[in-house]
Amino acid sequence: MMDARDSTRTAGRMPAVLARAAAPGRFGRLRFALRICSFFVLALLALFAGGFGWFADKVSHMTTPLNPEKADAIIVLTGGQSRLDAAMELLASGKGERLLISGVHPSASRRQLQMALGGDKQLFSCCVDIDRAALDTIGNAEESAKWVERHAYGSIILVTNNYHMPRSLLEMGRLLHGAKLEPYPVVNTNLGNGGWLTKPEALRVLLTEYSKYVLALARGILPLRQTSEGMTLAEASVAKGEKQPSQVIP
Repeated sequence: MMDARDSTRTAGRMPAVLARAAAPGRFGRLRFALRICSFFVLALLALFAGGFGWFADKVSHMTTPLNPEKADAIIVLTGGQSRLDAAMELLASGKGERLLISGVHPSASRRQLQMALGGDKQLFSCCVDIDRAALDTIGNAEESAKWVERHAYGSIILVTNNYHMPRSLLEMGRLLHGAKLEPYPVVNTNLGNGGWLTKPEALRVLLTEYSKYVLALARGILPLRQTSEGMTLAEASVAKGEKQPSQVIP
């Protein structure tokens, strides 16, 4: 028969016994939750990697049109000398009535920009508009939409580098509802057949641009705003020979 002291000792041990019995259950649930989280993280990483492979292959196989159809106007997004040269050539060949250079650095004057681009001074004076307000691709789209609406243009040739084209078309397409966009990708270096895998700098730029493209897609669902890209025309635009970030890859 249990006396009072045995009863007291047993009662004192019961909470500890119950706690030890409940611990495996808690740890089991924790391990299950961690496994679920790990599965989702791995799935997201696999999705991101697969999407990046698709993106890199897509942009590396883009080519510059040899003879694009004529449009009402031309828009070029700053970020490299080759983009600007290509846009001026399109304007000079009559592929558009006017050219908008979007994202020009505020310190670059019109005269400096004209000297950096060369070409026909009279053509530049009469048919080139400059946007200094845009700081990133979203800003490019916003300012371009205002310009297109103001001139009532129905078709636009969009000039930018091939790796930048998917995101540019995405942002422009959200605002230029009434205008047809004709992409004119500028290719500086041929990275087809997986060439981008062997060039670390090209891989870095492609990965960065793909990340921004994913964020741009997310903006269609979530109210996100990207930070400035630092891809606007800097003072280096005045010196035509200075290396531009966009000249690293196509």
